[in-house]
Amino acid sequence: MTVRLTSLAKRAGCAAKHPPGYLFPLLGGLPGPVDPNVLVGSATADDAAVYRLSDELALVLTTDFFTPVVDSPYDFGRVAAANALSDVYAMGGRPIAALNLVGFPDATLGASVLGDILRGGADKAREAGIDIVGGHTIKTDEPIYGLAVTGIVHPARVVTNAGARPGDVLVLTKPVGVGIVTTAAKQDVDTRGAIGQAIELMATLNRAACDAMLEVGVHAATDVTGFGLLGHLRNVTKASGCAATVWMESVPVLEAARAYVREGIVPGGTHANRRFLADSVDYADGVDDAVQLLLCDAQTSGGLLIAVAPERAEALVDALQRAGTPCADVVGCLEAGTAGRARVTRHG
Repeated sequence: MTVRLTSLAKRAGCAAKHPPGYLFPLLGGLPGPVDPNVLVGSATADDAAVYRLSDELALVLTTDFFTPVVDSPYDFGRVAAANALSDVYAMGGRPIAALNLVGFPDATLGASVLGDILRGGADKAREAGIDIVGGHTIKTDEPIYGLAVTGIVHPARVVTNAGARPGDVLVLTKPVGVGIVTTAAKQDVDTRGAIGQAIELMATLNRAACDAMLEVGVHAATDVTGFGLLGHLRNVTKASGCAATVWMESVPVLEAARAYVREGIVPGGTHANRRFLADSVDYADGVDDAVQLLLCDAQTSGGLLIAVAPERAEALVDALQRAGTPCADVVGCLEAGTAGRARVTRHG
């Protein structure tokens, strides 16, 4: 009998991450880097670290791994790989190599399952133009898979989450709601059959979005994953010293997720995100609980959220559309105000 991978995971995908309210106080108590070649560390909660090797070259360093978000071992592998690679793209970098990170319950699952997971990761890495050159495995009670990825970028062309400016326009390249859809599938209540669409979105590389933003020139970017759209936006505004407005009706959302959230199908990580953001996000009248949860939904391998100067916003949207990103929607703007704060309104 085939074992459903998600049945072995208490929490799935990026919803398995520790919530920001747990992590940030811990990270704040650690000593910061002293090496002047560390261009980006953990202080701004960015997507990856950046280390300068020379005036012309810097390394982009990241790792990401999680428990199964889908049942198919092959799909689990390619989604996890796309998710890990996304951190490099969010920094404006180009991946050059990766290592496998594996936890596997060999007493529960056959070796062929692990083989399919690794094959999915290898195929997605090859699509990104890189090889997986090694890795490490341990025995665990739940399957775990991801990558440690190394990329490169010019030190003067790093795209961080700290460069956003008041007046910038926010553009999103994938719809939100995959956390809710994958939870529905895990609970056997995906009555709309939306998991296939969610898998293809999660497996879509953010390479084209990265290329488009580099072509146009942007101020800041981040990828939307476990902290949700509003959580990752908070990181941008906190690091950049500004505030934000999100236009609820402009945010692209999977239609099935709209239905499921109103049926009470919501990942625990999504609830944790909303609780953490309660003191930093103001919701206008008419922005109900369902919408709030969608905007806080813990995504796995979500899109890029890009801050671009208003005069370049149309060019960025055009470039993203030409590149074929899942969406290229203007979802809000940045403004002067208390760092880290956001408001959600009904109209843009």
